[in-house]
Order: sequence, then structure tokens, then C-alpha cells
Amino acid sequence: MNISLQSLSVAYGSRVVLHPIDLCAQPGRVLGIVGPNGSGKSTLVKAVAGQVKASGQLLFNGSAQRPASIAYMPQDQLSLAALSVLEVVLLGRLQQLRLKVQPDDLAAVRRVLQRLGIEDLAGRDVRELSGGQRQMVFLAQALVSQPKVLLLDEPISALDICHQLEVLEVVHQTTRQQGLTTLLVLHDLNAAARFCDDVALLKGGQLLACGSPAQVLTVANVAQAFGVETEALRCADGTGVLVPKRAVPKHMNAMDNIAMCAL
Repeated sequence: MNISLQSLSVAYGSRVVLHPIDLCAQPGRVLGIVGPNGSGKSTLVKAVAGQVKASGQLLFNGSAQRPASIAYMPQDQLSLAALSVLEVVLLGRLQQLRLKVQPDDLAAVRRVLQRLGIEDLAGRDVRELSGGQRQMVFLAQALVSQPKVLLLDEPISALDICHQLEVLEVVHQTTRQQGLTTLLVLHDLNAAARFCDDVALLKGGQLLACGSPAQVLTVANVAQAFGVETEALRCADGTGVLVPKRAVPKHMNAMDNIAMCAL
């Protein structure tokens, strides 16, 4: 499903948090949303999910009608209900559920739990899980709904490095195999370079750059967006890596930042 943002903006009262943005997300591709704190990443995803009111146009396959097949995993998910992991994930199939849970519903839940490597948690009370485990459970809930659009706001923030890689690989493969349109908010720029097909870089609620990871995640762009001096390296498989060296003094202007990072 093609998603097109045309002059999309969001304001909370008189405060504009997302200035008019033009952006496109395509099926079978992961669009990474990166940027410093307060740059509007979560707001952008919330606008696509219909969680906040936005101005401008938001089109799904050319239509302003938001489809039902959107799975949204917000940054902060708290579950205080006395539900098992299996029950929480099963809620992701609300649109498919009938009066009685069917074998195919349970099979779908088991498949996604197995794919995420958390099938052993199925009978556990979700309130007893660690933050990282809960994050995996809510990701499973999003995936089991069989969405056409997958919106994930920092889905790896509470995970250890092994589970981060596993989750991002699952998201990337599922997006490709099922033709999903995936928007993925990340703080880790190197993870975005490896697992995202396209990257949108935000700063101050504005779109600073959009394109392939190699085009967007440059030393100059990172200096301008984050105020950080980095060194660009390349892995054996060709994936670019940015190594942070130091924060650029805040009194320096953007051109000074870029000149320093080029040295």
C-alpha cells in the first residue's frame, strides 16, 4: 500500500510540532524515521496511525480513507490487565475473531510467537514480564493482525543487542515477504542503515533529508541534525557505519559543523 504525505503538519494548540512534510512510503519497503529527540518522529507515525489530528493530505493508495489493516505499536505500551501473553497477542486478531476463538487464530498466534522466539512466554502473565519482553509481546500483537501497514515507534528501545537484531531482521523480512508498508522509528542510525530500505531524517519538526540510507546518513547530515561529529566507515558487506566521535559545540553554526566533520 502506497502512503503519501502531502504538506502534512501537526500542531498541539499553537505549537507546531511537525511542519508541512512531503513523504512517500512504498509496499515491501521499510522506511526508517530518524532524528534527535523532539524532532517529530513519533508525531509523524501517530499522524499516519490516526492518533493525532493532522493538516494537509494523507493518502493511502491515493485515497484519504484510512484502511483498517494498520498495525500501530506506540513507543510506550503499558498493560495492567491480568492477561496472559497468548491472550494479549490474540487481541491483535480482533478483526478476524468470531464468537469463539478458532484454531486458525491460535495457530497464527503460535507462529508469530515462535518467529520472535517467545513461544515459551505464552502462558505467562504479561504484567510479570520485563520491559523488553513486553515489547516483544506487543510487536507480536502487531504482526499477528496481518496488517498491510506496520507502524513501529522505537520497537527495540528496551531490548538487548541480540534481540534488537532479531526483531529488526523479522520486521525487514516480513515487510519484504508480505509486501507490507512499514514505518520504523529508530534512534540507532547504524541499525537504520542496515535494516531500512529508505530513511527520513527529521530535525525540529522538519524533513531534513529523505532517500536511501547511504544518501541520508552522511557525516554532514548527522552533524546538522544531531550536532555530532562522526566518522564514516564501511563494513565488509558494504553497509555504511557511523562512529560518533564528539558533540560539536552548540555555538558553532551548521556550516562550521560540516567543515569540522570533513576534516
